[in-house]
Amino acid sequence: MPLYQAIVLAIIQGLTEFLPVSSTAHLTLFPWFLGWKDPGLTFDVALHAGTLVAVLVYFWRLWVDMLLAAAGQGKRSTAEIEEKSKLFWYLVIGTIPGGIAGYLFEHAAEEQLRRPMIIGVAMIVVALLMWAGERFSRREEGLGQVTFPDSIVVGAAQAFAVIPGVSRSGVTMTAGLFRNMTRETAARFSFLLSTPLIAGAALKKGLEIRHEGLPTEMKLPFVVGIVVSGLVGYVVIAWLIRYLERRTFRVFIVYRLALGVVVILWGLRS
Repeated sequence: MPLYQAIVLAIIQGLTEFLPVSSTAHLTLFPWFLGWKDPGLTFDVALHAGTLVAVLVYFWRLWVDMLLAAAGQGKRSTAEIEEKSKLFWYLVIGTIPGGIAGYLFEHAAEEQLRRPMIIGVAMIVVALLMWAGERFSRREEGLGQVTFPDSIVVGAAQAFAVIPGVSRSGVTMTAGLFRNMTRETAARFSFLLSTPLIAGAALKKGLEIRHEGLPTEMKLPFVVGIVVSGLVGYVVIAWLIRYLERRTFRVFIVYRLALGVVVILWGLRS
């Protein structure tokens, strides 16, 4: 795999894993458009590992607080410990639907659903749902106010992310808006909820290539993929959270609609 391709794909992964525009769609479409060879499972592991590092590093303090609170430990007040403990268990519950969907439908999604028409339609449908969430959400709920029903709804929405073009962050942030979360809260909850699934995907695919080992020609692209996707992913998380404190999802809605139309037209011609 040429090193420049590894860098480009790692940048795309770092950008699109956390922006609500679908990393799967972009990593599928970009090689198609340029005629690049599928980088394969090995490089996919590197990309997932990089974005996992990004989200863990950004939220490490919150994860530590939640884990300590869930264990009944910590130096915070009783109310703060209870709040962090609830958030931890809500994230655990919310992860279940996505984990089940990934386990049951991952191969079907990779082998049968990575088609331009499906990706394009998914891009447009989620864009319209995101517009509706923007239009009708009261946007008043902070991270400390997330409830059990919120975790169920957002977690169920995450299950649809197995469909290329849906976007894990896009569909979960949209569900958060429908649950009246602020935009920033929807993003934070989405990123936290994605962490176990990104970790699970990286671990599962890593185990699949463990027996074969890492080919010599893939060692440098593998390391570069982890580093670049991790750095870009961290910057994107920090930027998007600040952006959503003051701005709307409008730019992402327009982008998804435009790309969806382009992909459908391209699929009809091919």
